[in-house]
Amino acid sequence: MSSVELRKVDKHYGSYHALKTVDLKIEKGEFVVMVGPSGCGKSTLLKTIAGLEAINSGQIVINGRDVTREEPGDRGIAMVFQSYALYPHMTVAENMGFGLRMAKRPRTEIEAAVKRAARILRLEEQLDKRPKQLSGGQRQRVAIGRAITRSPEVFLFDEPLSNLDAALRTQMRVELSGLHAQLGSTMIYVTHDQVEAMTMADRIVILNKGRIEQVGSPLELYANPANIFVAGFLGAPRMNFIEAKAVSVEESAVSVAAAGLPALSFGGIDVGGFSAGDTLTIGIRPEALHVEPSNRAMPVFSSRVRLVEQLGRETVLYVDASPLQATNSDSGTGNFTLQLNKVSAIGVGATLQVGFEIGDAYLFGPDGRTLTPRKPVAST
Repeated sequence: MSSVELRKVDKHYGSYHALKTVDLKIEKGEFVVMVGPSGCGKSTLLKTIAGLEAINSGQIVINGRDVTREEPGDRGIAMVFQSYALYPHMTVAENMGFGLRMAKRPRTEIEAAVKRAARILRLEEQLDKRPKQLSGGQRQRVAIGRAITRSPEVFLFDEPLSNLDAALRTQMRVELSGLHAQLGSTMIYVTHDQVEAMTMADRIVILNKGRIEQVGSPLELYANPANIFVAGFLGAPRMNFIEAKAVSVEESAVSVAAAGLPALSFGGIDVGGFSAGDTLTIGIRPEALHVEPSNRAMPVFSSRVRLVEQLGRETVLYVDASPLQATNSDSGTGNFTLQLNKVSAIGVGATLQVGFEIGDAYLFGPDGRTLTPRKPVAST
């Protein structure tokens, strides 16, 4: 097992600044998932660790060794790509042992490494088959097996499950998590799928426009996003946002006004950096909203149902957000989303009273940073 450390890493493509002073330390044996929107720099960052892309400045350190200028083959890493990249004319065993053959390792060593990887990945009965005879999930396991046979210091995964259907992705998520537990290796995994990030990672690294926005455990990031970008990125359905004005700002407290809602008061606020009259943003997760709440103290608004999604164990409601001046500009739908943890008979066109606990809401400053105090993290 090895640690990986990135020290002030910068990467340019001409005038385009792809990675901006990235600092990150990954501990030995960690499963770290890098996630973010398209173009955020996550795959570029992975390729710089692998040595497939040269950095313009900074250092990359693996297990205490500066590998910044080393060739990919000398860094002690193995990479699994989105495409399986298997040789169609070779058997599974030949594909898995290819890297060792290129390194001119002894035949007995190659055979032992292939058998070990096949046993770990449950591919023992597939060793004599060609890739075309395998399912998508099996092909991806062969690609992973090719990495295992090299006994790398660090595994790098670049969106390895993107080409699989939903059922296979779920199965492979479980298998990769089990593989990590079995090998105890350091693994760095890039994905655009936040479900993969939330379910597999020891820690998540959220990137945006070449910068790290926040690093932490999945539940910590979900409960305590550092800013409005992280809050809106993690969570499906995504967090709802409402534009508000700061009416009064006192020591650790702020009163806000938002269209469609009664006056709201937030306590425990970091009031630095803004003042009365500034535009703030209220954030509420879909599962924190209550339909026809019995608690009269809750802030309540009235809205009409536009769409209902019955998902079996839960119901997702999309209601008209226009009375609230909702700022869900990323989706552009003008909807406010509610998630009910039950089957509901509510239909399209129904008018609902919707409320929320003020303690469940988030408040974001004009610069997007989170102002509300830290929320408790659910125990695991």
